[in-house]
Amino acid sequence: MKKVWQAAWLLKAITFIGLTTLSDDDTSSNVQRLCYKAKYTIREALLKSLNMCDKGLMTTAVYVYPTWVCDAVKALKAPGCTIPVASMPTGFPAGQTHLKTVLEEIILAVENGVTEIDVVINRTLVMIAMMAGSDFIKISTGKETVNATFPVAIVMLRAIRDFFWKTGNKVGFKPAGGIRSDKDSLACLSLVKEELGDEWLMPELFRIGASTLVSDIKRQIYHHVTGR
Repeated sequence: MKKVWQAAWLLKAITFIGLTTLSDDDTSSNVQRLCYKAKYTIREALLKSLNMCDKGLMTTAVYVYPTWVCDAVKALKAPGCTIPVASMPTGFPAGQTHLKTVLEEIILAVENGVTEIDVVINRTLVMIAMMAGSDFIKISTGKETVNATFPVAIVMLRAIRDFFWKTGNKVGFKPAGGIRSDKDSLACLSLVKEELGDEWLMPELFRIGASTLVSDIKRQIYHHVTGR
């Protein structure tokens, strides 16, 4: 029963993952492969074994640098595919960019098909960002020496909870950076469930930014189905 429970939660975790490629050496082919991986995360044969073939199981978004937005949008144009393209055209990862430049980059990204924008700001302004109507707050850029840690996640989750109690407005939470294993993803889900409740366990309020996590989850699902 424990293995069945774990497999179910890992499949759920996939629906929260924002697949990311933010490497200095990104190419059009890399982005296309990422988009294919986002659309067909788990092999159909494995999904059939789990009776999940008709559930539309795919990741929640694809994150790319502004240069590759058009490639990602084109790659994700397919019947039944609703995966949005997200980008960070705001001086990522430092965020030390003039406001005028940031706004122009955001406008261009949206014109190219982006529907979600990550904005890098000073961490002391997170509460102001929530007050201003941000959909999510993100734990890190994933480009630091230390990125997503559970103590920091707890602080941010409780800030989201306090903000909700005071205003009635729900803000999403996105851990990113260093979440690489199935155990990491399950720990994140458990933490959000414990601090904010089941109502936050939906892609509109919870995301995991990751580039390698899906591969580990796929290995665990394969092992669950085949025993190998």
